[in-house]
Amino acid sequence: MAKVQSRFVCQSCGEAVLRWEGQCRTCQAWNSLVETVSNAPTRGRGPAPATGTPGAALPQPLRSVILAQVPRLSVGIPEVDRVLGGGLVPGSLILVGGEPGIGKSTLLLQVAAGVASLVAEGGGHVLYATGEESAAQVHLRAERLGLLDGPAGDAVRVLAESEVGRIMQLAREARPALLVVDSIQTATVDELDGPAGSVGQVRESALRLMELAKGDGIAVVLVGHVTKDGSLAGPKTLEHLVDAVLSVEGDRYGALRIVRAVKNRFGSTDEVGVMEMRERGLIEVEDPARAFLVEHAVPASGSVVAPTLEGTRPILVEVQALVSPAGYGTPLRRTSGVDSARLQLLVAVLGRRAGVALGAHDVYVNVAGGLSVDEPGLDLPMALALASSLRDWPIPPGTIAVGEVGLLGELRSVSGLDRRLREAARLGFVRAIVPAGAAGLSGGARPPAATGSERPRPPDGMEVIPVSTLREAVAAAAGRDGSAKAGDEPLASRSGRPA
Repeated sequence: MAKVQSRFVCQSCGEAVLRWEGQCRTCQAWNSLVETVSNAPTRGRGPAPATGTPGAALPQPLRSVILAQVPRLSVGIPEVDRVLGGGLVPGSLILVGGEPGIGKSTLLLQVAAGVASLVAEGGGHVLYATGEESAAQVHLRAERLGLLDGPAGDAVRVLAESEVGRIMQLAREARPALLVVDSIQTATVDELDGPAGSVGQVRESALRLMELAKGDGIAVVLVGHVTKDGSLAGPKTLEHLVDAVLSVEGDRYGALRIVRAVKNRFGSTDEVGVMEMRERGLIEVEDPARAFLVEHAVPASGSVVAPTLEGTRPILVEVQALVSPAGYGTPLRRTSGVDSARLQLLVAVLGRRAGVALGAHDVYVNVAGGLSVDEPGLDLPMALALASSLRDWPIPPGTIAVGEVGLLGELRSVSGLDRRLREAARLGFVRAIVPAGAAGLSGGARPPAATGSERPRPPDGMEVIPVSTLREAVAAAAGRDGSAKAGDEPLASRSGRPA
């Protein structure tokens, strides 16, 4: 087949040149030239009809658009179905990303086996195209996962191929229920001269696979690695092409994995799936709300449990903080699983509004279990963990805290507080420090009904301590009266500095 012509097009100004250059001559942007096919053959089954010819697409009222009821395809793993919004949509293109070694290939082989077990009775199958491994290596992984004895042993067909044209040809002939391409960085298009993994090859491969999915109604799942700068499968434009982007997160040396939807055209992006890596592959966690909690033999200073909300699912995490005197130079600020900029803000607010001076101390904050949490409700637990570590007093067992901290030291309520508290009460927590502005959650008698609906009440058996400022929250966590006044400093600085 003759090579088609390609140009290198600047993604900033649109200038096209024949060869790659480090800097665009027109707009002076660096590394913005992307190889693009200039006269690629028609990827569809035939030329598109001209306007006005029979079969041409014509505008129609939105109300009269016919919606085809296409059932979703379950992958056999409820946690993954939850993130997808109920299963795979036929004709969709999904990108699954994550760091090397996190378990992407293992997860997708299990997904392929789950789909195969559902479609095998009707004669359907799954096509697993791998460019990174040989067919024998995929066989060894399936044997380790125990997938060869079930329907997947015959219904999952392995294709050791990286050329997109060949993969598309076989997919159109075999008509699989699901096509898995592992990975998009190894896929190549013969018409392009660039190496596998280059920007042009990755984007053109994804475009052709997208047209396969849309034109033939085949669900296509791509595997993408995270590059050194944190981009998923290279150019950001690849994420715009696909219908859904799933991210597999977690500590590769730990057991827990989080499957999160970064983009989803067919469902919510708020849901997460919690799984555990074991010898037989990724197994669903029975109680995700408890999965990230750490058991301590005795109460430890610098540890606070926070009820977070991932979509509609409350998950309790342990925020750990370590504060130590700075030896020399600028004090260190290190985080794992939380935003470092938010930590800097809390250190300043604690020193200015709560009398907990951390300016001369090294500060380390970690979320146990490898989970990354980015929500305002983690502000108050972080602040209390820092104060607890600095003064070396443990927060009483069975206590949780949640709330957003403002620059003036005030506390603001967070969404879904009643769900968070109910889940914490179910797991045995008996004391909660929450912002006083939370709707009626005062820990006392049932509040009066609000206009139109009743305010939520605290869970049975849980004492809810409402606090208005960060200073009151620190006093309440230390076991003092939560109504501390501005001049009442419960934790004087060791250096003798006044509040």
